[in-house]
Amino acid sequence: MTTPASCRVGVIGAGYVGLTTAACLAHLGHEVRCSDRDTARVELLSSGRIPIFEEGLEDLIRTGLASGHLAFGANNTWAVEDAEFTLLCLPTPEGPDGGPDMSVVEAVATEIGPHLKDESIVVNKSTVPVGSADGVARVLGRSDVRIVSNPEFLREGSAVHDFLHPDRIVIGALDEETAVRVSGLFAGTDAPVVFTNPVTAETIKYASNAFLAAKVSFVNAVAALCEAVGADVRQVCVGMGLDPRIGSSFLHPGPGWGGSCFPKDTVALVRIAEEAGYDFSLLKGVIAVNQEQYDRVAQKAARLAGGSLSGVRVGLWGVTFKARTDDLRSSPALEVARRLVEAGATVTAYDPTLRRAVEGIEVVFDAYAACEGASVVVLATEWDEFRWLDFDKVGSAMARRAIVDARNLLDPAALRRAGFEYEGIGIL
Repeated sequence: MTTPASCRVGVIGAGYVGLTTAACLAHLGHEVRCSDRDTARVELLSSGRIPIFEEGLEDLIRTGLASGHLAFGANNTWAVEDAEFTLLCLPTPEGPDGGPDMSVVEAVATEIGPHLKDESIVVNKSTVPVGSADGVARVLGRSDVRIVSNPEFLREGSAVHDFLHPDRIVIGALDEETAVRVSGLFAGTDAPVVFTNPVTAETIKYASNAFLAAKVSFVNAVAALCEAVGADVRQVCVGMGLDPRIGSSFLHPGPGWGGSCFPKDTVALVRIAEEAGYDFSLLKGVIAVNQEQYDRVAQKAARLAGGSLSGVRVGLWGVTFKARTDDLRSSPALEVARRLVEAGATVTAYDPTLRRAVEGIEVVFDAYAACEGASVVVLATEWDEFRWLDFDKVGSAMARRAIVDARNLLDPAALRRAGFEYEGIGIL
């Protein structure tokens, strides 16, 4: 795309998506005001610091603040004042019925509706139920304001790169002029743009996450098959991934999928389908396989600990849902830990970004301390530093040399030579 013309942009919400969006749009030359109700968070951000671990984001925010292109505040009406575009980056957590809870989005839309600039555009980046654009429009109560769906496809740990170098930009609008105006926000990036209607754009977001979750569940099921028949899932994945119709991305077995998106989006899509009269049995199976995977990892730990986890100390390496983030939301590591504790184990955990207490487990600040006196260690998050530990030191600290490598990160042959019992995922 070409160099952007500077626009006034309001971003509501300073979470992962809102912060990345605000910082990157400021980097692209726009005048961005980002608001959040959490005044402590706003103060922190205004000082150039961020409350999350995300590579490159803090530097981008400091640059935006210094240039005057970026500002933070706790007042939503301040953020949308004179804004040509207002971007909603708000939480839509899983509700009691499995569907997304739209209460925050609706409350903000009610609040800002009277204060929006004439003929401006509200861009929904929150993951919302299919058809929500019409609902937001009704709540806003502004016939002159256009509503657009522009779903985000940011990966935690590489969100800045993903925003500035996107695979695609999806814009769901009811008219071409509005869609083109929104596409101008991303001038300066180079990616194919998909112009469609809001309902289709919302469906693209859910379908994308559901497919990726399905791919992970599939390879975890294949790993279980490999263990049963004596195959090596690593080589199976290489052989599959070389087929361009399949590809190698997300074809890596592990402890299950988690994070802030996959769990709630898969459940939400099942619920959305039910409300539309379709039984999405395939996706229900994807979710069920994922739950089973947490159990399988815990069962591996019990097996290596001697058959029972009652009264056993277990070391846990990694607590975040994936490496290069500090996010614990729906973390597979914590799901496994919960099962270990329920089976009677005492769990001692270490993660490079974890500096706070976690209910039910003991948190330490050293990988070796986590395995002190442990009968088995479970490697649950793929932090690269676990590759380079002194495994003689690890073994000396443990009550029993046994490792469950739920990420297939380590060298099985080297560990076995060092006297460890080793189990990976789909590796004999």
